[in-house]
Formats: sequence, structure tokens, C-alpha cells
Amino acid sequence: MKNLHYFFIATLFLLSTKAMAHEGGHYANGKDMVLNTWKLQSGELIQGNFSFAKDDKVFLEQEGGQIKSIYINDLSVQDQKLARFKIARYAQLNDAYLNTNQDTSYPLSNFLPLCIIGLLLWLVYTFNKELIQVFILNSKIGSAAFSVFFIFSILIACSKSTTTNSNTTTNPIVIPITMTIPKTSFGFMDSAFAAFKPSISTSWDDTYFYIASTGIPNHNMMIGITNWQQQVPITQPYNGTNSWSIPLQPAYATTPLSTKTNLMKGAVAVAVNGIPIFNALNNRGEDSYKIGELDNWGGHCGKGDDYHYHAAPMHLSTLNGLKPIAFAVDGFPVYGSKEPDGASMIALDTCHGHNGTNGIYHYHGTTDYPYVIGALKGKVTLDPATTAPENQVIPQAFTKPVRPATSPLSGAAITDFTAVGTNGYLLTYKRGTKNGYVKYSWDANNKYTFILTDTSGNAVTSTYQR
Repeated sequence: MKNLHYFFIATLFLLSTKAMAHEGGHYANGKDMVLNTWKLQSGELIQGNFSFAKDDKVFLEQEGGQIKSIYINDLSVQDQKLARFKIARYAQLNDAYLNTNQDTSYPLSNFLPLCIIGLLLWLVYTFNKELIQVFILNSKIGSAAFSVFFIFSILIACSKSTTTNSNTTTNPIVIPITMTIPKTSFGFMDSAFAAFKPSISTSWDDTYFYIASTGIPNHNMMIGITNWQQQVPITQPYNGTNSWSIPLQPAYATTPLSTKTNLMKGAVAVAVNGIPIFNALNNRGEDSYKIGELDNWGGHCGKGDDYHYHAAPMHLSTLNGLKPIAFAVDGFPVYGSKEPDGASMIALDTCHGHNGTNGIYHYHGTTDYPYVIGALKGKVTLDPATTAPENQVIPQAFTKPVRPATSPLSGAAITDFTAVGTNGYLLTYKRGTKNGYVKYSWDANNKYTFILTDTSGNAVTSTYQR
């Protein structure tokens, strides 16, 4: 009788092991845990990763695995787009899983051997109790044989605890596929810059696509600035080994580099007219567009009198049509308000882009923050000599200042900017009811002359040699 007790204990252990074999939940704590930041219309920031949606709410998984619900309409406009994109994407994935759904039921036929054993034992016990007492309970050979046969029957019953649908002939588990991004065609990239030649020039090797330019765009500049640093645009040596470099082989970053806390120095993209595009935030963390630092084309000049954009140069689509208006420093293209096939722009993610119909990632320019790049989707190399938030990507073209950096001029608004001769400009600004002027030019030997006339009519002339 003692052997039979051992047998039943072993059987229960086997069944309990099967029933409890579930490996943890979804939340994974540790230094590699990355939480997305969601912005509410109130300005409040909430961290958490999209888990699921129900009715008009999204549910975010936060630090420690807690779930927080948020009404979709309470999110910022941009994050509402992201939420709806996530909902649509998860619906597609769920459909894929349902089409290969597993039947985890236990067919009654699997338990037939156990039923037969039980029935036979009951019959024998009913008509001849001594037979069981002598040949099974009091016999080592009998009890061992019975135990082996009983365990074997249990294994048969549990051997097909899951069965697939009759129309599924392969393993229904969906295994994520890591996509290798095709190398960008230099012909495709060159076609995006073609409309702006010969003011710019392009070249390439096996690794990079290079853009050489003077740093002066093919459109007017400076008009519309109401928060002026007193810098003006001059030519820059963006050529030769100092050309702008865009990688031909982009690769997805493990963690996209957010422009809210990084890259407030240097370019995050290069427009197809050869003008660099900087972070939407200036080096003080302010939205350059909202504080009046930018002109009517989304640009202004830095401390090196270097012209660059901080907002998306959407006007370039006038010449470029459905081609990219820029390329990010991670190698992915930036389009305007339309998809490459002419369709309306679909929802953008927190990087300010999405996968196209060809499966390749691209960004979009918009008229609202972050305008061009919310985070760099692709891998980049950071300049080790710089630290966040004023870090920058390398390789990076550099400017060469001609004169010392100037100070902001309070209350000045730029009203006119015109070319004077071949190598010169006249900038007009208004301060109160009076006008001031900056007239400057340069010669073939890179000698620069600046004539600054204030609103009282006082003029100061300075010369600098580059």
C-alpha cells in the first residue's frame, strides 16, 4: 500500500509542473528599460510604453509594471497621432496571430487509456478484492508494473496538450524579423539635390554622400526675425573635406537619440539646397521659431554668421515636388507634407517619421514642433569632445567665423534684406519707429567689410580677414 502512495504523489507532481510552467510577465526592470514620454495638452509629461487601448483610452505600462490609463483626447495632437498609429498597428498584429491561433484544449480521447484502467480496476475490485490485494498492492512486481503503465498513460494524455487548426501546417508562432535596411542609392539621393545645382555640388563614395555648398540658399533670408542676435549670413567653406556627409547605409539605433535633450549643437539634417538644419531648440533649450529667432524661411544665422534652418524648409517642396526636402545625419530622408507617392501624410512617431510603403523609414517636415527630427531613428556617432545637451554628430562640417560673435539687439525686427553687387548684402531693421542698417561685402581675397549704422545714424566700419 505504501508503494501506491508514492505513485500517486509522483503523479500529482508531474501534473502540477505542467500546470505552473508560465515564465513571468511583460515588464522587465533594469538599466536597459526605456520608457516613452507622452505629452498631455496640459503640458504634463507622462512616461510609459503603449500596452493596449480600450474604448477612448490608452493604457501605458510604467516603471515597475504599473498600468496607467489616459484619455486619447487628453494627449497632445502629435501624441494622439502616435496613439492611433499604435492602435492600428497592434490591430494588424492581433489579426496575424488570430489567423494562426492555437487550440489549447485537451481532447477527451487523450484520456481514454486512464479511463480504461480505472474501469478495469473498479470491475476487478467489485468482483474479486483479493486479486488486487495479492497481485498489485502486496506484490512489488505488480505495483511497479501498474505504476509504469499508469505514468505512461498520463504521458499519452498530456502529449498533445496543444493542437493547431486543421488549416495550419507550420509552426504558428510569429517570430520577429530584424530587417536589414538596403543601402541608399546615390542616384536617388543625387536626384533630390538636382534642382539646386550648380549652386551646390554632390559626390559620393562607398560610405557617404557628400554635399558641397557656400551656405547661402537660393531664396531670400533674414526678413521676419524679431529676436535678432545681430548676425548676418556670409559664405561658408562647406566643400572638399569639409562637405556635409550623409551615410549611405543607415541602421536603426537601439535607442533613438532625442532632440529634446541632445544635439543642440551642429546639424541634425542637411536640406537639399545645401543648408544645414539644426535642432528645433537653440542651445538654451528654447524653440527658436516660437521666440521669433527665425526668418520667413525657417532660418537664421549662428555666431559664425552661418545661415541654417531650425524649422522645416517646407518651401523646398515647391521645386522638389514629392522628392525629399532633406536628409538626416543618420541617413534617412526627410519629406514634406506628402508621402513619397503623393498620398496624405500618415501619423508620425516620436522620432517624427514612420516606415514608408517600401518598408524603409523616413521623416517628415511639419509646421509644428519638432518640425523635422524628434529623435534620430538611425545610429550615429557623437563627437566625444561634446556633451549633452550640446553634443553633436560627427562627421560634421564646420563654420569659420570672420568676426567676433555679436549680442542680441533688443526690440529690433528685420524688415528687408537685399543683395548689393556680387558679394554683398544690405540688411534693414526697425527699432521703434527708426531704421538701422548693416551693409557688408567681401572680396576675392576673403577680406570682409562691415558698415553698421544704428537708428541714430551713427556708422561704424570694420574689416576682417578670413
